[in-house]
Amino acid sequence: MEILRLIRWQDVLDILIVTVIIYRGLLIIKGTKAVQMLIGVGVLFLALLFSKYLGLYTIDWIIQSLWAQIVLALIILFQPEIRKTLAQMGQTRFLPSFASAEELRSLEEIVKASIALGNRKIGALIVLEKETNLKDFIEMGTQLDAKVTRELLLSIFHPSSPIHDGAIIVRGNRVVAAGCFLPITLSADIPKTFGTRHRAGIGLTEETDAVVLIVSEETGSITTAAGDEIEKNVDMGSLRDFLTKNFFTEKKKK
Repeated sequence: MEILRLIRWQDVLDILIVTVIIYRGLLIIKGTKAVQMLIGVGVLFLALLFSKYLGLYTIDWIIQSLWAQIVLALIILFQPEIRKTLAQMGQTRFLPSFASAEELRSLEEIVKASIALGNRKIGALIVLEKETNLKDFIEMGTQLDAKVTRELLLSIFHPSSPIHDGAIIVRGNRVVAAGCFLPITLSADIPKTFGTRHRAGIGLTEETDAVVLIVSEETGSITTAAGDEIEKNVDMGSLRDFLTKNFFTEKKKK
């Protein structure tokens, strides 16, 4: 009881904030190579503790000397994860952009358009914005602000369209921009069969929480990407489930 009296409300708040930061950090690096690097850092830290305890002065001196360089190396290695975390923290929207019924209709139009594009083997890159604001990518494209419809998407990605190259960005029930350029992923884990369009879409999911649909021009197959999840050869049912999970199931959990 005496210990409880010594705890201030500031201490509780401090612990909660640190817990949330650590939890969010673990969610971001989950399933990435960053986990393996953290394990390596943990091994080095344990070696430092044991070297002090066992009196291994040479090992202790080496680790102490290299510690500053290790911290710098970690910052460089974790640069994508740090950038993604800061982007999510600084660009979060607190209000949904449109009602659930309207959202459902828009997602259904996107599903129909994606299947139609795939059947015609017309390449497409569709980005659906979530909480991370994609303003920087929108400004690089042609701004439209048009309601999402199957016909609009088919006309944008038709090879004769002047804005068919690049990605379209959907915010709510509006296509806000087309012909947008996205960051190319440099990950070695991406399948060799994926071209520039796929690497651009996946590159955006590495930096933001956006949901991306990619239609292959060569095969007509549809690939979905969100966070660390990449699914190839998606059919209509799976595509509908994927979008529902990302825009309805997660919203209900919150």
